[in-house]
Amino acid sequence: MTKRTVILLAFVLPALVFYAFFVLAPAFGGIWYSMTDWNGVNPAYSFIGLANYREALIEDENFLKSIGFTLKYVIAMVILQNVFAIMLAVLIESRRKTKSLFRTIFFMPNMISLIIGGMMWLFIFTKVLPDLAGRTGLLFLDQSWIGDPRLSFIAIIILSLWGGVGYLMVIYIAALQNIPDHVKEAAAIDGASGWQTLRYITMPMILPAITIGVFLTLNSSFKVFEAVFALTKGGPGRATQVIALNIFDEAFSQSNRYGYASAKAMILFLIVMAITFIQLAIMKKREVEA
Repeated sequence: MTKRTVILLAFVLPALVFYAFFVLAPAFGGIWYSMTDWNGVNPAYSFIGLANYREALIEDENFLKSIGFTLKYVIAMVILQNVFAIMLAVLIESRRKTKSLFRTIFFMPNMISLIIGGMMWLFIFTKVLPDLAGRTGLLFLDQSWIGDPRLSFIAIIILSLWGGVGYLMVIYIAALQNIPDHVKEAAAIDGASGWQTLRYITMPMILPAITIGVFLTLNSSFKVFEAVFALTKGGPGRATQVIALNIFDEAFSQSNRYGYASAKAMILFLIVMAITFIQLAIMKKREVEA
């Protein structure tokens, strides 16, 4: 082992130790506890094999409904968040003097905790919009944004887009800036319209960034917790309960079934891993074709 290798390992070792202790060890511990009946407090527990997984996937209707709602949320977020982020990136890059200002404005929500942002939007949905509807006559704003399951889903989407679009926008802006000017100039000389340039030049050349954006959105959407917890806490009833909130309730709020909640967490991990691998394979193939 060379001196250079030893020096590099010395720099990496502290971070590796922290990662192993705080990430890898709890992850492997979760796999073990998912096959026990531990309640999170009692030092005595029993090994029950795959019973928790069987109960979660076959008998637990609330968990299955939370999977369905989460998938609905993921589909909406993957499409809307990436579309809005690309649109904002294109619009901001088309400006000359106010690029920095608009980048800062749209990125700022990402710097605020989504719990705090959720409280702000909860006030907007329950107080500001009804008052605004009364003052302006725009009665469609006076809705039960939190109490109606259909509207509460829209409210969650609005909060999530507000908090997440700015981050993806920065990624897409970086991708747009890497497109050579002469390519766009050549398209303009050939008579391509703005839409044609976007469709046939810009989009194919930012496919790697789109792959990253879809990957990040998939991961964050499947693990969504703060937006739902801040706005609806899974309500009304369990209509907006996502997988992460169902796991939280199972482990800490209801029956303290820590082992059972760990099994649900492992199921979530497997779902995210499978869909992520499929998404990366498809997007990478399209990058090569483009």
